[in-house]
Amino acid sequence: MDTKNETRLTKFILTGLTYQPEWQISLFLVFLVIYLITIVGNLGLIALIWNDPQLHIPMYLLLGSLAFVDAWISCTVTPKMLVNFLAKNKMISLSECMIQLFSFSFSATTECFLLATMAYDRYVAICKPLFYPVIMTNGLCIRMLVSSFVGGILHALIHIGFLFRLTFCNSNIIHHFYCDILPLFKISCIDPSVNVLMVFIFSGSIQVFTIVTVLVSYTLVLFTILKNKSLQGIRKAFSTCGAHLLSVSLYYGSLLFMYVRPGSAQADDQDMMDSLFYAVIIPLLNPIIYSLRNKKVTDSLAKMLRRNV
Repeated sequence: MDTKNETRLTKFILTGLTYQPEWQISLFLVFLVIYLITIVGNLGLIALIWNDPQLHIPMYLLLGSLAFVDAWISCTVTPKMLVNFLAKNKMISLSECMIQLFSFSFSATTECFLLATMAYDRYVAICKPLFYPVIMTNGLCIRMLVSSFVGGILHALIHIGFLFRLTFCNSNIIHHFYCDILPLFKISCIDPSVNVLMVFIFSGSIQVFTIVTVLVSYTLVLFTILKNKSLQGIRKAFSTCGAHLLSVSLYYGSLLFMYVRPGSAQADDQDMMDSLFYAVIIPLLNPIIYSLRNKKVTDSLAKMLRRNV
């Protein structure tokens, strides 16, 4: 397409969740409460792990890192959404859009790697309990954490780099509540096929790799549990794995629904709801899921409350 005579857009309008003005204040209050609970819950979990020496082991280092990433995702998406509920001008500049997209892509990718790492940690803990302290050392855990964060940064940089080949002149309206990569493709005046291919290759590979890691780890865990004749051992294994399996199911379920649905106006609305789920709701649920189902975390919290109240 010839874009020489087209006006290249550097500012966009985020349509948000609804066009109806009467819903704006109510939605603002609801998501403000969700945002505050999310930040307090995740940062509180990090502080709890940091201040309790008994939780300075790989399982809780991974859990604290997941809480950090969840807080990061929430801070990337929700503040702009809250502002747009009340603002008449819902504009976002191209540079702000790129920063938001980079931050979200980094945190979402890092969370995928962290969930896979946590699955491997549970596999070693349950299938090879005698060798767990030797295999899953704090040093190995830190290296895996660094790899997860570096992988998230590199993946985000790849997509941001390829976005610079696009120009936007067809429309400045992004049918979303934050700058996501797929809505940007739809308003590009240059064929985004290369970018779509990069999303398919890199995002697809990361999701397949991490999902396979989770499935293999928990399949082996399941076989080990079934071999265990002790009811107490089975109950303990399910207790330690149940929270992680619930979190993984919620996160990957929304991601898969997001990327396998064909494009249409109805699909756009459904994609936005899926994005809302994994960008806003899951960061809220994760600290609740892991805290309520983890005896060491609840004991540590109770001990901290007794000490300070």
